[in-house]
Amino acid sequence: MLHFDPQNNLHPSEFLHLGQHGGAVAALLEGHGAVTGVIDAVCGVTAGARGPGAGCLTKEVLLPVRNTHNSIRPSTFTRFRSGFLHPAARSCCCRIHSDAKLKDPFSLAQEDLKNLYEDIKKQLLVSKAELKALCDYYFDGKGKAFRPMIVVLMARACNIHSNRDGGLLPAQRSIAMISEMIHTASLVHDDVIDGADMRRGKNTINEVWGERKAILAGDFILSAASMALARIGNTTVVSVLSQVIEDLVRGEFMQLGSKENENERFKHYLEKTFKKTASLIANSCKAVSILVNSDPEVHEIAYQYGRNVGIAFQLVDDVLDFTSCANQLGKPSAADLRLGLATGPVLFACQQFPELHSMIMRRFGSDGDVDRAWRYVLESDGVEQTSFLAQRYCHEATRQISRLQPSPERDALIRLTELVLNRDK
Repeated sequence: MLHFDPQNNLHPSEFLHLGQHGGAVAALLEGHGAVTGVIDAVCGVTAGARGPGAGCLTKEVLLPVRNTHNSIRPSTFTRFRSGFLHPAARSCCCRIHSDAKLKDPFSLAQEDLKNLYEDIKKQLLVSKAELKALCDYYFDGKGKAFRPMIVVLMARACNIHSNRDGGLLPAQRSIAMISEMIHTASLVHDDVIDGADMRRGKNTINEVWGERKAILAGDFILSAASMALARIGNTTVVSVLSQVIEDLVRGEFMQLGSKENENERFKHYLEKTFKKTASLIANSCKAVSILVNSDPEVHEIAYQYGRNVGIAFQLVDDVLDFTSCANQLGKPSAADLRLGLATGPVLFACQQFPELHSMIMRRFGSDGDVDRAWRYVLESDGVEQTSFLAQRYCHEATRQISRLQPSPERDALIRLTELVLNRDK
């Protein structure tokens, strides 16, 4: 067992260690000391904390591993440290937000977001009718506006915490709008890269108008978002949200490759997940906190909430790729396998089906690879372990946001972690 200092400051790429030859995976929730993940043998894990308010890891705990496959001995125990599984830590966490009357986040943010898509379309000023049609295609108002909703709720929660009324500042609402524009531009480009023909239950832009025009539309949406960001006039906010665009590009490059070293794959996967999905939420939450509060600790709370919820959201998405039908997802199931991607359920399944390693390296490109990998994942505890990991990230998000002053918006953000875990599409 590797003992470690919970106050270490580590880069995100250092916060996970995988045991060799199908050893246990212990995944650290970087930032404030929550460790999760159990498989079949004892494995060391290095833990880190960044920013103010880093919490301490608690007493060592013995946890039995579920016997879901013959290759795992029922008597096997995984030994790891957790700030959430220890009884004292659980009771502490409950005390933090036991007064929370958990609000419905969608209804609470509805008033602030009711004209969101109309306002976005006003940003996409263009005289050419076809380009306008492309840019407006995904802004049809039928989505749940998940990212803008988080941004609006975080803004109001930070405003109240900072001894202001809960009213939304115009610049904070602009950040909510910009977050949706950046997200949508990334979807347009992703669909081109993946050759996808369905998105949200309808044909993709590249399927309707072709790849070249789709790329240009994504670029135009991104440029309009950048113009809106510049108009906010806060250089720190501009810097924070510019990081999102860099992370999106780096994350896409990471997705194009696989790690030959089996011990590096899970670290690679989680870092890619942060850059492609969680960075936008984390940095948008941080940006709205900067506009109302000069305390770096508040900025870190907002950032860490967004980061942990964002990673959990993607982990659940990766689970749904194996457990939901295509009609629920709005896109074909097993889409990630067909793209050659090894997500959490596959990486966990490798512990019980080592033959998956060679499939990962050839990106499931041989005949029958996708079907066999699909079967292995469902026969393993890969889905269960990925869901458990998402739960740990949501627990950490709850712990972070509970440090803000009580408010309906703070409580709605707590409630949102439950909705993330329980969604089915």
